[in-house]
Parts: sequence; structure tokens; C-alpha cells
Amino acid sequence: MSKLTKHWLPLAVALGTLVSAPAAMAGKTLDGVKSRGQLVCGVHTGLAGFSAADSTGKWSGLDVDMCKAVAAAVLGDAEKVKYVPLTAQQRFTALQSGEIDLLSRNTTFTLTRDASLGLNQTVVTYYDGQGFIVPKKSNIKSAKQFKNQTVCVQSGTTTEKNLTDYSKANNLNIKTVVFEKEEAATAAYFSGRCISYTTDASGLASIRNKVAQNPADHVILPELISKEPLGPLVRRGDDEWFAIVKWTIYGLIEAEEYGITQASVDQLKGSSQDPVVKRILGTGEDMGKLVGLDKDWMARAIKAVGNYGEIFERNVGPKSTLGLPRGINNQWNKGGLMYAPPMR
Repeated sequence: MSKLTKHWLPLAVALGTLVSAPAAMAGKTLDGVKSRGQLVCGVHTGLAGFSAADSTGKWSGLDVDMCKAVAAAVLGDAEKVKYVPLTAQQRFTALQSGEIDLLSRNTTFTLTRDASLGLNQTVVTYYDGQGFIVPKKSNIKSAKQFKNQTVCVQSGTTTEKNLTDYSKANNLNIKTVVFEKEEAATAAYFSGRCISYTTDASGLASIRNKVAQNPADHVILPELISKEPLGPLVRRGDDEWFAIVKWTIYGLIEAEEYGITQASVDQLKGSSQDPVVKRILGTGEDMGKLVGLDKDWMARAIKAVGNYGEIFERNVGPKSTLGLPRGINNQWNKGGLMYAPPMR
């Protein structure tokens, strides 16, 4: 054995040990969900189209459907979800502390949140941007007309910081009126305390539809002042759970691309010869075992809530009460940003 070999052998052994070492905390969240027979999902306190409960306590919305899809994939039943309504200030602490398994609450992905909260951002489920709502009678056509005006905003959000940045960058001296709760901020705007209320454009459409006495009296300005990629988060340190949530959402996006709908799952399982469709539905290569689930995990998720396009249309699309255009949330091959890595 040469001196060089003697020198490098211990390092090679050490590196081999590191490569083969299992993840220390893998699987704890999945085990917890299975043992209690329920997924605990953090959602908005009430944002129509994304997460809101009706008079009977039944939850619905795009964010809620992500919780249902994961529950169907993991537990075999989309209804085995406990919804925990959280304010903007409560949401991260609830996930960090283990009070919830998954945070699916119109939350923007940012570097600070990804790097400093002990959380993992999963998949963007809605590409949004910050906008402004104003009274129609104000004749305001642009946020650049807000010089020395008051704007209502909720604290603990990227919205508050974006507004400050926008005001400074455009020398507008906007006077922000900050509220801890969204309901207080919107009430202040609709009572005339502020010339505008600002949040994600999708949220503005929801609030106008839900809170305004006459929605037609309020206009959402066309300009957006930020990028707000929204999606679910999980705790760091559990790679298996991270993969399950991430690939369940990717599966919903890819299902739309390959024409798999809520109604066609069973028929395609028996007839499709497309290798991609077979992988998604568990009749070809077993993708489920790679994330610690069975081969039918994605078929259950799609059958429970539909593909991404169906989820969008039902909750926030042009035919829903919000009436939002598909826009950049369309599939990548239709001019949008929805692009799932291949399930293979």
C-alpha cells in the first residue's frame, strides 16, 4: 500500500459512511399522521376560494383541497383532516411547534422564510402578486396616485414590507395603517378610513366578493407590485414527509397535463397504455414506494379532489364566485408557469 493510499483510505471510508447514513428524522410526521388517523392542516381563518368554512363547518378552497389530496394519498380518505384556522401571525409558530402537520394557507415563498424559520417550502400552488383595491368613485387608476394617502394593511405579512418598499421606491410617502387581523384591516378600508387596502390580488377578489356591500363599488387596480408565489410548507428535518407533500402536489399538476381527471381515474387505470399515466395511477412502475406509500396513492388523491386544473376552476376560476382568470397559473404548455417535474 502506497503512502498516498494510506493517506486517502480513512477519508474514503468516512465519506462512504456519510453517504450511506439514513436521515435522522425521516418519517416521524407520517408516523404521527397514521397513528392518529388524521392529518392536521393549518389554513386561513376564512378566505373564500382558498380556505373557508361554511355554516355547517365544512371547509373548501384551493388550499383546503391540497390538505384533502395529501390525506387521501396517505390515509385513503380525503375527509380525515382536522382544519386549524390560523392568522398570519400564528401560522409559522403552529407548524414549528408541531401543532399542525402541514401549513396550507396562502403563504408566500421567500428566501427569509425558507432559510430562517426551520421550514421547507414545497410547491407553488398559486402564482399571485400584491395588488390594491380602491373605491370606484375615487377615480384612482394607479397605485402611483397614492402620494400622502393612507393604505390599510395586515401586519406579519410580506404585504406590509412590499408596501413600504413600493412607497420608498416611488417617493409616495404612503401612510400605512396596520392591523393585526385581516378582518380589522378590511373593515377599516370599507368604512372609509383608508383610500385602499392591499394584499395578494386573489385575496382582494375574495374579500370584495365576501365583505363589500356592493362589490361593483370597488375596483382592483390592474398593476401588481410584487411576486407572491403561494404554497404549502412543512417542517424541516423530515425528508419523507417533505417528499410526500411535494410529490402529491406535483402529481395533481402532472395529472392535468396528461388528461387524468377526477371522473376518469378508474377508467384510465383499466385502459391507458401511456407509461406516464400508468406511473401516476399505480398500474405501471410503483412510484408510491419511493415516498413510503402504496402504488395507489396518487390515484386516490386525484379521485378525491381532481387534477390541478379542476381544483383551480372549482375554487377560484372564471366560473367560480371569484371569477379569476387562469393566467400564469395555466400549464407550462399553455403559456403558464405550472410545470411539474416528471413522475418517473
